[in-house]
Formats: sequence, structure tokens, C-alpha cells
Amino acid sequence: MLNDDATEHGGVYPEAVELSISSGAHLTDPSPEEAVRPEELPLRWSVATVAVSLALFLAAALAEIGGGWLVWQAVREGKPSWWALLGSLVLVLYGFIPTWQPVDEFGRTYAVYGGVFIVLSYLWGWLVDGMRMDAGDWIGSIVAVIGVAIAWFWPRSAA
Repeated sequence: MLNDDATEHGGVYPEAVELSISSGAHLTDPSPEEAVRPEELPLRWSVATVAVSLALFLAAALAEIGGGWLVWQAVREGKPSWWALLGSLVLVLYGFIPTWQPVDEFGRTYAVYGGVFIVLSYLWGWLVDGMRMDAGDWIGSIVAVIGVAIAWFWPRSAA
């Protein structure tokens, strides 16, 4: 819910109004229909933003891995053809989920998602297919998680 000050100034974050007024900077979209984060302000991570971001990565991974698994089952394991069709539809849904991330850069979002995908693919293999992970799997997953955490949460200044 926007406060009165934000609504009065076109539905933007209060920080954006303050920055705009004090610096003369232009907002990216002064439309009152939706709140926007001006390009001049870097993303501020909060507990809520982190929770939403992690939930979106989890949802994307489940959609991509689940959809891919359904196609795999139809093509490689002899399951009915409609499994492949259902898997394809789930994969289409997956394509939209990362667009809801709070970070604006496509490359960074997908690079970080790649690390999440690695870990959750192993987890899926273990829980659903009974795959046993070896030391290389565990170490690789840990390295991936550390790498993506650094990339995702690195403090950045406004561009």
C-alpha cells in the first residue's frame, strides 16, 4: 500500500520523490498505476525482498525441473505422450517466473538462477529418482551456492 506522499507524486517510492525533488532527476515512469523504482536508486534488500526472491527462484526451479522431468519421462522412460505436453506447458510457465525478480538485469538473474538450479536439480534427483550424490556433487553444489549468494547480494551502487 502506498502512503499519501507516494500517491501524491505518481505512485513512486517515497525515496524516489525525495531524490527527484532534491536532485532534479527524472523518474523512470511517473504513472500512478504502479509503483516504480527509479533508475537512480539501487535495490535495497530487506527480509521481505530476500524471501520473495528466494521463493521465486524455488518456484522457477520447480517449474523448470518438474517440466523437464515430465518431458524426460515421456521421451526416455516410456510414459504417455501427454506427460511431455504437460511438461512443455510447465516449462512455458517457468519462462515467466524469473521476470518477477526484483533485480532488473536479465543476465545476473539467470546466472544466479543457474546456481539455484544446480542445487535443486540434485535435490530432485535424490528425492524423486533416488540418485545418490557423491563428494563432487556436494562440493560443487556448495561452491555454486556460495558463488550465487555473492553475485546476487553484492552491494551495488546505482548505475
